[in-house]
Amino acid sequence: MQGRNEVAARVSRETLARLDLLADLLIHWQKTINLVAPASLPHLWSRHIADSLQLVDMAAPNSRRWVDLGSGGGFPGLVVAAVLAERPGAQVLLVESDTRKAAFLREVTRRAALPVSVHPQRIEQVAQGLAQGTDVVSARALAPLPKLLDLAAPFLAAGALGIFPKGKDTQGELTAARKGWTLDVELRDSRSDPDGRVLLVRRAERAAPSSTQGENA
Repeated sequence: MQGRNEVAARVSRETLARLDLLADLLIHWQKTINLVAPASLPHLWSRHIADSLQLVDMAAPNSRRWVDLGSGGGFPGLVVAAVLAERPGAQVLLVESDTRKAAFLREVTRRAALPVSVHPQRIEQVAQGLAQGTDVVSARALAPLPKLLDLAAPFLAAGALGIFPKGKDTQGELTAARKGWTLDVELRDSRSDPDGRVLLVRRAERAAPSSTQGENA
């Protein structure tokens, strides 16, 4: 499948085997559950797996606890877990309120022996309880940045690095977010999407309505 060779060159044989299993199970489950956009399925390796894989390299190499919000079809969460499975003590927590998608996430976790726990609840219900000790919080195609910051706020306040891939309107989302947040954020070019950017949010504080907005981008 398109893009697999590029991924294979970047990961271990064991990680590739886990990713192959993820891809096979997703294609099978996609017949009954809409896990990814149907038009993107022929580009599963480049559009979803490689796009998720790049996020691991953007986190600190000693990151152990990773929380993925709105995991859906497992991107980036299951891909992250496939890599971190070789990292002692790693733990990837997937938050997905759709019970059918949560069942898929559990099946891949079981079959691929991933260091994953699945939380089939709304993000707002579990964020405070999961935030402490988290190194990285991620979300892909979940919500516009202002809403995403609301959801990720407990993790960011506890010291987690936010890693959020975005599309061509990244600057527009940042402009909207800065109306309500003071941000320390770095923009990285996406390796898989020429129009995409990845936001690395190191600090996000709610700005007082009357204060001057500030940011470091």
